[in-house]
Amino acid sequence: MEIVHVYTKLRSEFGRQCLFSDRPAELLVDVPPDQSLSLQFIQKTPRDQGLQGCRDMSEHQVNTERFESDSCGINHVEGGWPKDVNPQEMEQTIRFRKKVEKDESYVNSIPHLGKVMEHCIKQNNAVDIYQEYFEDEEEVEDNQEAPSAKTINVFRDPNEVKRTVTGLSWHPDGGRKLAAAYSCLEFQKTSKDMSLESYIWDVENPNRPEMTLKPASPLVCLDYNPKDPHTLVGGCYSGQIAYWDTRRGSQPVEFSSVEQSHRDPVYKIIWLQSKTGTDAFSASTDGQVLWWDVRRLSEPTECLVLDPSREGNLDRALGAVSLEFESTMPTKFMVGTEQGVVVSCNRKAKTPAEKIVCTYDGHHGPVYALQRNPFFPKNFLTVGDWTARIWSEDIKESSIMWTKYQMSYLTDACWSPVRPSVFFTVKMDGVLDVWDILFKQNDPTLSLKVCDEALYSLRVQDNGRLVACGSQHGGATLLEICGSLSTLQKNEKSLLAAMFERETKREKILEARQRELRLKERSRSEQSREEDAGREDGDDSPDQLITRAEKDFYSVVEAELKRRRDREEQTNREKDVCEEKEVTDEAETSQ
Repeated sequence: MEIVHVYTKLRSEFGRQCLFSDRPAELLVDVPPDQSLSLQFIQKTPRDQGLQGCRDMSEHQVNTERFESDSCGINHVEGGWPKDVNPQEMEQTIRFRKKVEKDESYVNSIPHLGKVMEHCIKQNNAVDIYQEYFEDEEEVEDNQEAPSAKTINVFRDPNEVKRTVTGLSWHPDGGRKLAAAYSCLEFQKTSKDMSLESYIWDVENPNRPEMTLKPASPLVCLDYNPKDPHTLVGGCYSGQIAYWDTRRGSQPVEFSSVEQSHRDPVYKIIWLQSKTGTDAFSASTDGQVLWWDVRRLSEPTECLVLDPSREGNLDRALGAVSLEFESTMPTKFMVGTEQGVVVSCNRKAKTPAEKIVCTYDGHHGPVYALQRNPFFPKNFLTVGDWTARIWSEDIKESSIMWTKYQMSYLTDACWSPVRPSVFFTVKMDGVLDVWDILFKQNDPTLSLKVCDEALYSLRVQDNGRLVACGSQHGGATLLEICGSLSTLQKNEKSLLAAMFERETKREKILEARQRELRLKERSRSEQSREEDAGREDGDDSPDQLITRAEKDFYSVVEAELKRRRDREEQTNREKDVCEEKEVTDEAETSQ
């Protein structure tokens, strides 16, 4: 039996079906009045009285037992086939289907099931259960919401000896997982009992890490591959590079050799945009930037020495602690150094000397954070010492905007991926600051005390709603930011573009004025140098030179003696005036 349905118009387009029927009026109950009851009615004087209609309550706090959850996975495969039929073999499945279709019980059951399915199909077409009633309504922005944030979860280091969360990375597919690197960067504070492991956490389960990463040396930084969510790359305290595929377990798939790696801890590693999706580059305080192909970590594919003199001398190289790479600028990258200098580089330059394009000097300490604005890549954010600064690529002398000096040292910062004017900073006193430079520039829009220990790392989820902060004693705190700080505002891009352009123009005018003053000073010093050289080239004899020197010396001595005499005379005059005033006061008092 073959069932064929032809639908010319969906039943759901007519709306819900209404069923009406006509019937005559019907009397169900008739209660006649009883006159005898009215004689028993006694009218009372009304009185109003207030009552409290609730029980007395008391409030107290209790610590409930912690609920521990466990995650389990099930692999579903195609079932319903006999054991002798392999569902992967198409010939066997076709043969089995033909055999079943000829069975008498199958032929008899199909008409009965067809009627049931027909009823279900008509029911589904009658009412659209997925209809959205207010999809055409425009969203009304609620600008009255005060800036706020709340703690969602805290992921604590499960080991007895606590370590610092030195690096964080969000899972690229929706941010359901958070990878955290744990290590101790304090000098000679590493103990033998300290664990080498780092962890991947499920954001909804803070009780137990979802996966453990087991490197040969503690991880200082790590980064998820944006093209492949199963792969990570990490930089170790020993200077080596490790590569993981989470489908293969906790052990690294590839590990660079000590001889071909960095000589100091790898403070930053970033995936590069490439056709294969296997390229990354790393930076360390040994003064080198190394490029890697994770398929072959036996040696780096390229090397750059951060020597400001552009001679490639590793002894004079600047130690790198932060990196920045923007996928829209595949040949450019920036490096933040220990000396407070930001180095702008070009990877595709012809010679090693040309790879270092320019430098930006504006911090008194290491540049711990460096990131371009995701909406305006020409402007980038840096954090070092006690300030956060916003720079323009066109201005080398100074930043175009900066925060005032904070009471605590700043350790990390990053831009919001959804709001161009918002950025986040963390400090040594455990405070997370949220800055909205369109709202105010001198103070943060929101300051939140995350914990009582120093915060060292910070990473924002791609939707801008969740923020992860890593602390000194191994706690990774997950916070949810309010909608006003994680939703793009009206005309925000145009207003911020105008602000950046105005500040850049102002700094260019000041830079030109400063350059003009330096040129005048240089020309003045050159002129005085020429006059001195002209005097030296004269035909004065040694006796004349001695006489001139004696005359200059005596004139200086006489000028000094005259200045001292004038000072003594002025002091004596002031004393005489004071004595005369005292005598006058005494005479008036005696009268």
